[in-house]
Amino acid sequence: MKVTLINHSDCRGGASVVSMRLVRALRDAGVDARMIVARAEGAVRPAFVARAASAAATTAAFLAEEGMTWLDNGLSMKNLFALDAARAGLPLERHPWVRDADVVCLNWVNQGMLSLRGVERIAALGKPLVWTMHDMWNATGLCHHAGECTRYMEQCGHCPLMQCPSHGNDLSHRRHLRKMQCYDRSGITFVAVSSWLAERCRESSLMRGRRVEVIPNAFPVDEFSLEPAHTRAELGLPDDGRHIIVMGAARLDDPVKGLPLAVETLNRLAAAGYGERVLAVFFGALRDGHALSGLRMPHVHLGTVGDAARLRSLYAHARVVLSTSHYETLPGTLIEGQAAGAYPASFGRGGQRDIIDAPRTGYIARYPDTADLAAGIAAAIEREPDREALRASVTARFAAPAVAARYIELFEGLMQVF
Repeated sequence: MKVTLINHSDCRGGASVVSMRLVRALRDAGVDARMIVARAEGAVRPAFVARAASAAATTAAFLAEEGMTWLDNGLSMKNLFALDAARAGLPLERHPWVRDADVVCLNWVNQGMLSLRGVERIAALGKPLVWTMHDMWNATGLCHHAGECTRYMEQCGHCPLMQCPSHGNDLSHRRHLRKMQCYDRSGITFVAVSSWLAERCRESSLMRGRRVEVIPNAFPVDEFSLEPAHTRAELGLPDDGRHIIVMGAARLDDPVKGLPLAVETLNRLAAAGYGERVLAVFFGALRDGHALSGLRMPHVHLGTVGDAARLRSLYAHARVVLSTSHYETLPGTLIEGQAAGAYPASFGRGGQRDIIDAPRTGYIARYPDTADLAAGIAAAIEREPDREALRASVTARFAAPAVAARYIELFEGLMQVF
């Protein structure tokens, strides 16, 4: 079986990382899997990864896509990359790996990689077309995450993210209708990486009645261990026996991550007397140097941790891995922490319920009740979680072989009807 995945990059961004993991997992399972990328940015490009087009063509498509959206956005850069109209793209239906494939699997293909017309042209080749969704873009007219907006449930319009005066027939509404036309023509099988994302998609007028499967992203669970390879001192942490609560993100103060909710939660723990027993450890970039200044819990900010082995050790030292995101498709830090034996504590606004079997393998608090979240963390501090069970839980569902097997079953089923 020959499968070609299409994704914007080979390594930049979460969708790129998990798409590359999927390619490798499929290849390890005996599938001839390859990936086409608009931007090959890895230090070493494997033979099974190819550029979609020349650098000049890729840049031209990117500038055309973003330039048109910039014009429609009232000549404003604000929210520009939170929106994608998919009007410009590369002619990937001509790529030999697409034409030779038994199954084509689209992933994150925005910012000028594929237009909706390009999707239709791939579908016209007459082979199974799967689209793995890493955010809400497939269910909306323009945006990657709708937040509190529910206009995608109808036909968009009056887009709150656009900077020009929006109206019922604005760009979001027009692209919503065009996306529906594309889906009607293309016979796509959609894959959501979490049940939460699948539910959001089924609420959309774009996706009602369409086939939406749920298959999670693959994670390198086998690379994590319950025993840290580095001491606390080697990680730059005090070795004083305090329980560690770890929270991380590429950018900690990204508004989606809810860092103020984390500060409030930890302050509640400090007020309850846990300040002498607990150390909060944060990793990831901070644009606002004062974002943690109101935290009364003892804490350390490690900055960006680029060494994967050190990060795995940090998780293994942790008692709790914390996420306070306002919404998140499938929180990878919770899976990684659990793979190293840390107890995940989070709100349930996203794919957390696919990860956490509360209270056995984690705690899901009422959003945005920081007192409830603090109580869940306190309970984990007071009793030693079953670290072996935590690891086994994510291994069964998110390890690469398990995820690859589910995709292979889907691909083989689709090939039987084409």
